[in-house]
Amino acid sequence: MKILHTADWHIGKKLHQFDLKEDVDLFVDWLVDLIQAKEIDVLLISGDVFDLANPSSGARAQYYRSLIKFRQIDCKIIITGGNHDSPNMLNAPKELLNLLNIHVVGGMPENMNEQIIALPNNENPELMVAAIPFLRDADLRKANEGETYEDRIKIHQKGIENTYLSAAEYCLEKHPNIPILAMGHLYTAGATTSESERDIQMGNQAMFHAARFGDKYEYIALGHIHKPQRINNNTPTFYSGAPYPLSFSERNDEKRVLLIDTEEGFEPTSIPVPVNRKLIRIQGDLNEISLKLQSLDAPYKLTSLIEIHMTEKEYSSEKVQALEDLINEFDQSGYEIIHRTIAFQNKIVGTSELYDSSQNLSELAPLDVFNKMIENHEMTEETRKEITNAFQIILEEVEQEQQD
Repeated sequence: MKILHTADWHIGKKLHQFDLKEDVDLFVDWLVDLIQAKEIDVLLISGDVFDLANPSSGARAQYYRSLIKFRQIDCKIIITGGNHDSPNMLNAPKELLNLLNIHVVGGMPENMNEQIIALPNNENPELMVAAIPFLRDADLRKANEGETYEDRIKIHQKGIENTYLSAAEYCLEKHPNIPILAMGHLYTAGATTSESERDIQMGNQAMFHAARFGDKYEYIALGHIHKPQRINNNTPTFYSGAPYPLSFSERNDEKRVLLIDTEEGFEPTSIPVPVNRKLIRIQGDLNEISLKLQSLDAPYKLTSLIEIHMTEKEYSSEKVQALEDLINEFDQSGYEIIHRTIAFQNKIVGTSELYDSSQNLSELAPLDVFNKMIENHEMTEETRKEITNAFQIILEEVEQEQQD
């Protein structure tokens, strides 16, 4: 049996308001072709199907369009909910999706058998899958008066452990000699995270040590961490990672899906996902940024996205404006600047620090305070006059409104 492990599609994700829907479409098209070419029997999606618990109508439509694309291939799909997903929203069409050979476990079910799937079927099982979704606090514990924070963490960790141990025992009772695979969506100890992952399970302090999954599973297919990685454990325990970069911190990740061929064992083979766009972070002073924008590589299939971090030693309003002009005038095909930050190494002095403590700012004329604020800023005399005139116009309008 051939199994493909993926996770963290985050349908509906916007990166600094830039919609990543094209990334999803291209990945799904590639995935369908891969499943056909490799003759995959089962596709696992280990949580965070959506980016928001209440996804937009466009995101929901894309999700259903994606699932319809799999109708052309004979492949079982198992989907579990993640911390970004609404269990009720994922579960709502589950009876209909079952007809399409898609099994959904949006949240922790009341009955254990609802999250245990026999493959290829119950009559002749070759593999048991414990499809365990993201475990919320309410799934694992009931609050007790007087509990300390440390008590809550221990109870939470024990709850996760018991869930996985109980699922394994259930599978062994039903089919004693059949191997078991677990799906999960959580933060395990030792995992390397990125900027786009939310802290889960009490601020990630309840991180779960992989040894506590037990020794009854042959493979553990995890989601939540976007960086592809193996977790130190006797059982093969892997985060497939997100299939495309969801933040600039993931720009250098080698995105992949994982293929398990049970005839050869449960060590997966990594299959790289094609790169359709690059996320580029450009850092430096104004001159360095300008040069880097002029030396970009050839474009990719989708528009590559740029994040700029300008750092200057001294504050300069002219350099701030120059960066804005540089961004506004940037027009290179295949690239788009979607975010920028500006930092100055020397702190800008605030109005409360301009005068000694014996002076009250409310007793000073606004124009005097303004002139004091800008006197040490690097700018031409012409710029200084324009800024001062603009301030005077605003000041007059404010004073007129107060009189009215």
